[in-house]
Amino acid sequence: MVLAEATRPLLAQWENFYVIVGSSAGALTGLQFVVIALIAEVEALSGMLEVRAFGTPTVVHFSAALLISAILSAPWPALSGAGLALGASGAAGVVYAMMFIRHVRRQTGYKPDAEDWVWYAVLPLVAYATLLGGAILLAWYRTWSLFVIAGTTLLLLFVGIHNAWDTVTYVAIGHGQRPKESKGQS
Repeated sequence: MVLAEATRPLLAQWENFYVIVGSSAGALTGLQFVVIALIAEVEALSGMLEVRAFGTPTVVHFSAALLISAILSAPWPALSGAGLALGASGAAGVVYAMMFIRHVRRQTGYKPDAEDWVWYAVLPLVAYATLLGGAILLAWYRTWSLFVIAGTTLLLLFVGIHNAWDTVTYVAIGHGQRPKESKGQS
């Protein structure tokens, strides 16, 4: 029970951080749903497969930031439980990031440039691998690991913000628009 008592003050110091980050991630996830629904309603459908391919990971990254916030806001009796949950989340994120890379390499509708590879593939993979590493090291380096995990959570939030903006601007400047048929043509 001594460990449980030591865990509570350590995680309590992060409460405001994770309330802010978790709330932001939740709100931005909802906003991303609205944006995708509006895009579909405007009938920017020729690029819709690309929007889905690049929009879904954005929701996943926001959701991961929300999940990390929830995990570290839970009343864990010991950090080992939080470490296991964070480690599983990091491992799942690494697998997801690798699947995304494979998916993007196979799709033919959009050729990502170097910036896209950094924001959509490299940074998320680094974030999830860092989360996994931070979770593993949580048993030995509690304070340092919590800062690493917090930085990772912010990275996922910022990647999501960048990628959501990138999706919106991609559609807004017309890359996803079908040519409109003029009236009177068959």
